[in-house]
Amino acid sequence: MERLRIPPVPILGGRMVPFLRHYRVFGTHRPLLQTAGRNQNLNGGWSAQCVANGSGTSVSDGNGARKDSALPDSLLRDARVLYCASPAMGHNKESHPESNKRVPAIVDALEKLELTPKHRGSQVLEIQNFYPASLDDVARVHSRTYITGLEKAMSRASDEGLIFIEGTGPTYATHTTFQESLLSAGAGITLVDSVVAASKLGPSPPLGFALVRPPGHHAVPEGPMGFCVFGNIAVAARYAQHQHGLKRVMIIDFDVHHGNGTCDAFYDDPDIFFLSTHQLGSYPGTGKMNLIGQGSGEGTTLNLPLPGGSGDYSMRCAFDEVIAPSAQRFKPDIILVSAGYDAHVLDPLAGLQFTTGTFYMLASSIKELARELCGGRCVFFLEGGYNLQSLSSSVADTFRAFLDEPSLAAQFNDPAVLYEEPTRRIKEAIEKVRHLHSL
Repeated sequence: MERLRIPPVPILGGRMVPFLRHYRVFGTHRPLLQTAGRNQNLNGGWSAQCVANGSGTSVSDGNGARKDSALPDSLLRDARVLYCASPAMGHNKESHPESNKRVPAIVDALEKLELTPKHRGSQVLEIQNFYPASLDDVARVHSRTYITGLEKAMSRASDEGLIFIEGTGPTYATHTTFQESLLSAGAGITLVDSVVAASKLGPSPPLGFALVRPPGHHAVPEGPMGFCVFGNIAVAARYAQHQHGLKRVMIIDFDVHHGNGTCDAFYDDPDIFFLSTHQLGSYPGTGKMNLIGQGSGEGTTLNLPLPGGSGDYSMRCAFDEVIAPSAQRFKPDIILVSAGYDAHVLDPLAGLQFTTGTFYMLASSIKELARELCGGRCVFFLEGGYNLQSLSSSVADTFRAFLDEPSLAAQFNDPAVLYEEPTRRIKEAIEKVRHLHSL
């Protein structure tokens, strides 16, 4: 198939309108109409339908009337978990690991394990019908040339059914990719708005989780990469700074692959601390330990490559000796998490041996770190994870960690598949990065 070239043409604005559960782009830039989606009433008739109104979110009541306000304080006070699901059902390629089965598998597991609003009432809130990110939101991270080129390529994707947009790389697009990628970035923005609003009501706001695809942490400012189209977490970080004045943002990335796109976007920024744990030598070959930022951003990039076979012991050590002290020194205003579940021992695309219990530990520990350092403001973003069983069970256990409930990892873990971790190499890597960053 022909590869997409991103043409250097001026940006074209657009507004989103619902059409057959996808979105077409035309006209002026700011989205004005509510996106299509399910309507689930929660807590006394309120339906969590977040739509952009130029200044924030708004909520519809049970009769569909617009209310120009944030989510009701009563919902935010009671909630322990907020989540948005953006499964990008039209963005799909047969037999591709990053498929449209991923988010539905997670949602099914949440329902089966009774972690949805249906079973938890006001404790767990799904925000639905949120707006896509605006083109200006995305352009705080990605070049206008790339954004416009991708938008224009959708007509060719419509004609051909599927195109590749990364040169020789594996990132594909269908005719819905542009709109669905904007929607996934918008999910993260919506959760930042809601978590920030909740943090003003009390010391323990709910945690947010953007169950979105395509993932984002490989997408570089100038284009797509590694299954990723727009940098969802990077867009949310800039939005938190711009819209809410949260100057100091910490991004923790525990995907098995280095988040090179996020790293590149903030490599010289002293106000965004990017910390990545990833498998040494894995795709895309970036994330060397000696890369620590540049210029005024020197010291605010921390890469901890883990040797193959690293597992629960490795991440517990990494959290206690690297992640927590880095966050405590940086003193963030909000913590955002690139939550990739492809470090799981059952995942087909890498060679670490995390378990569902490892991800529970990370979620619980990061939650406590956010409470300690930044008023509990914390949003997770789905990145990788390609074994549907380990992905869905691990995200479900992440929700249980958010709810301060015991892990169910013992039901999912199989100790027989684990082998001895390379503890000596792990300790050496941790000691080296601690010395490099004076931790």
